[in-house]
Amino acid sequence: MMNSNLEEEVCELHSRLCEGLADPRRILILYALADHARNVTDLSEELNIPQPTVSRHLKNLRERGIVNSRREAQSIYYTIADPRIIEALDLLRQVLADMLESQASLARSVTEITHSQD
Repeated sequence: MMNSNLEEEVCELHSRLCEGLADPRRILILYALADHARNVTDLSEELNIPQPTVSRHLKNLRERGIVNSRREAQSIYYTIADPRIIEALDLLRQVLADMLESQASLARSVTEITHSQD
């Protein structure tokens, strides 16, 4: 059994990681970084997000250990710290797709029942 301090620390780390993934723009940035390193300018142009906004999101992701950065001359390039982040995001998208399909199916059933009563 985990001691309560360790359990609390693990929950806090989990929460911080999830907070890092809780913004749609950060998710877009992570998918853009999935195949290779990019700098702020590249990300800003590719995603059509203002540079200061991209920088702020990258700082958030870096503080949570989700992305790494390295300097090359005048630019800082960012990469995903652990490729399993993309796998986790993909899995969450699959769960979301299933939830949406379930809701759509329920909506179709309600519509059919309503129309059959007319």
